[in-house]
Amino acid sequence: MSGKKIRSKGGAVSYAKWGYIFILPFFLAFAIFQLIPLASTIYYSFFEYYRSGLKIIGPNFVGLENYKSLFQSDFLQYAKNTFILWIAGFIPQIVVSLILAAWFTDQRLKIKGKQFFKVVIYMPNLIMASAFSMLFFALFSDIGPVNGFLATIGAIDLEHPVRFFASVGWTRTLIALMNFLMWFGNTTIMLMAAVMGISPSLFEAAELDGANHRQVFFKVTLPNIKPILVYVLITSLIGGLQMYDVPQILTNGSGNPNRSSMTLLMFLNSHLYSKNFGIAGALSVILFVVSAILCLIVYFSLNKEDSPATSKHSKKRKH
Repeated sequence: MSGKKIRSKGGAVSYAKWGYIFILPFFLAFAIFQLIPLASTIYYSFFEYYRSGLKIIGPNFVGLENYKSLFQSDFLQYAKNTFILWIAGFIPQIVVSLILAAWFTDQRLKIKGKQFFKVVIYMPNLIMASAFSMLFFALFSDIGPVNGFLATIGAIDLEHPVRFFASVGWTRTLIALMNFLMWFGNTTIMLMAAVMGISPSLFEAAELDGANHRQVFFKVTLPNIKPILVYVLITSLIGGLQMYDVPQILTNGSGNPNRSSMTLLMFLNSHLYSKNFGIAGALSVILFVVSAILCLIVYFSLNKEDSPATSKHSKKRKH
C-alpha cells in the first residue's frame, strides 16, 4: 500500500484505505475461525476442564499437568503408529509419482494418451476416504471377495480365511495402501507440472552430452524440482500427522488389532468425545508444535545452501 493520492477538485483523495477495506473480510474470518480457536485451545490446555455425567468440572488451572498426563499415557505409542502409517504410505507414493512424472514428461518416450492416464491416476483422489475405507473393509473381510478369490485358486480354505483386520501387519498395510492410492495421483500431477517448468534447453544439453534417462533424472530433473518436492513432503507430513478418517472407519474407531492403528488424531477425538477439553487441548498444542518443528527441519534441510567451507572446497577443486 503506497498511500498514493490523486488530486481532485475537492482536494487530495487517498485510495490506500480501499486496499485495507478489501482485505479486511479475510482477516476477520481468520481471526474468528482460526486465531481465536487456536488461542482458546492453548489457553484451556493448562486447565482441568471436562464433563462428568451432567456436571462440568472446571476450568481449574493445573499448569502442565495435562501435558504430563499425556506423556504418561500411550501417547508415544500412538505417535509411533502415526509415523509408521505415514511412512508406509508416503514412500511408495513419492517413488511412483516421480517415476510417472518422469515418464509422462519425457519427450523421447512419446507416450500416447497422456491426458487419459492423467485423469485415471487422479480419479482415486476424488473418492471420499469414508467410501474408500468401506470398499476395502468389504473387499478384505473374512467373507469378502479377496478371501473368496484365494479360496478359488486353492490358496486357503474358506473355513479358515485370512483375517486381514486381525493382523497388525495387514491392517497397517491396507491403511498405507489406501493413503497411497488416494494421493499418488495428486502428487504425480504436481510433479509433472514442476518437471514441465524446467527449461527444455537443460534436457537438450544433457541429451547432446550423451546422458541416459537415469542420469537426466538424477542430475537435471531432481535438482530443479526440489521446491515442489519440499512442498509435497511438508504437506504430506502434515496430512500424516492428521491421519484420521481411513483408520477410524476401517477399525471402527478402535485402532485394533492391539491399538496398533490408533493415530494421534483418533486419540485426540476420543478425548473430545469424552468432553475432556483440557487433555484434548494439550494434545492439539503438541501436534501443532511437532508439525511446526518437523516442517522447519524438512524445509531447512532440503533448502540448505552450501556452507562457506563447502563453497571454498568447491572453488579449490575448480582451480
